[in-house]
Amino acid sequence: MKQTFTTSQKIRQMLVILLPILITQIALFSMSFFDTTMSGHASPVDLAGVAIGVSIWTPINTGVTGILLAVTPIIAQLLGSKRKEQIPEKIVQAIYLGVIIAISIIIIGIFTLGPILNLMSLDPDVHDIAHRFLVAISIGIVPLFIYTVLRCFIDAHGYTRITMFITLMTLPINIILNYLLIFGKFGFPKLGGVGSGYASAVTYWIILLITVFFIWRKQPFAELRIFSRLYRISLRAWKEILKIGVPIGFAIFFETAVFATVTLLMSQFNTTTIAAHQAANNFASFLYMVPMSISMGLTILVGYEVGAKRLKDAKIYSYLGICLAIFLSLLCAIGLLVFTKEIAGFYTTDAAVLALAQQFLIYALFFQLSDAIAAPIQGALRGYKDVNSSLIMAFVSYWIISLPLGYYLANYTDLQAFGYWIGLNSGLAAGAIFLLIRLITLQRKHERMNADRASS
Repeated sequence: MKQTFTTSQKIRQMLVILLPILITQIALFSMSFFDTTMSGHASPVDLAGVAIGVSIWTPINTGVTGILLAVTPIIAQLLGSKRKEQIPEKIVQAIYLGVIIAISIIIIGIFTLGPILNLMSLDPDVHDIAHRFLVAISIGIVPLFIYTVLRCFIDAHGYTRITMFITLMTLPINIILNYLLIFGKFGFPKLGGVGSGYASAVTYWIILLITVFFIWRKQPFAELRIFSRLYRISLRAWKEILKIGVPIGFAIFFETAVFATVTLLMSQFNTTTIAAHQAANNFASFLYMVPMSISMGLTILVGYEVGAKRLKDAKIYSYLGICLAIFLSLLCAIGLLVFTKEIAGFYTTDAAVLALAQQFLIYALFFQLSDAIAAPIQGALRGYKDVNSSLIMAFVSYWIISLPLGYYLANYTDLQAFGYWIGLNSGLAAGAIFLLIRLITLQRKHERMNADRASS
């Protein structure tokens, strides 16, 4: 990370940080992508079971790990303000917090997983696969949360290529494990969709070990000696992380939970509809990696500039990121429109699921523009350590607008399952408008404060 002076320098630095994040996010998501697609080729029942399991796991995973994303702006601002000596304790305290949260999730899951699944009207085979999938993936929760902290630490330095390299190293391992455990190849047990849960859990352990090795051996991380000292638990440090991280986590949870809730509500329809919805939803989430990656990059860039008191540069980065996201989203939408049938074919060979998935994918087109505006703005706001506005936006747009509207359209009109997708699109659009207004207001506030300090 370094100071930039021209727009071209900013674009270059943004791309240097952004592209590895994008590749990393695509690689991480590809684990879920291959879990879903390979399970779908095992059988529609396996696809539906994994879909239910993923719909429960995803909001928990993304929401709780979202709390740990507070590490990125905290470390970025420390680097921008030249206070590197404070970093080691911040990271160790975040690891402590991550482990405590992960163990808590496992304990809560032991008592609640069965009752949650029992509340759903699932085919017995789908119920069984979903339950065993979640038990399998729980083996990797602790290493996943620790890795999240360490990844934020690396990325905040601007060395996003390192996390890209680590993730790309582990992706083939995940695919191979999926192949062995889902289909029972080379003497391994044939577990179907459940095998993808075990494959992901093992992969999480491997990716953590590789990350620890890089931080221990490679500069500039090695000089900070993150693992050389065990600090006492500091509730003050935890409070700082939670103050920023809890709103981030809940905002992400509200977003992913509404998509998961829609998937659960789809259980009122048949297995074909559940499988087709999950296929389209999975690919829409795959495309979301583009604006999400830009969002993560902007948190680093904006946080660094805000820490250095260069507010004008922070503002320029914000709008460069939004423009780039809109441009790329339009390209993705065109590709989705042209190759709808081929994309649906990635997930299933079942004719009924294939036909219905293509219809759901058309609705996914409209996700692109709203996500291209909302996600980068969320990243920029986190760089300013402004996190409560995203939390409010997520709750209102998804749970006050999206879900009630979708439920009404799905149950009281002829749209049926498609009504939920229309509701989601409406909430996304409303959220994007709200966040844009918030970003403009916040930047003007900072400009006035900066002007007042200069005049005094």
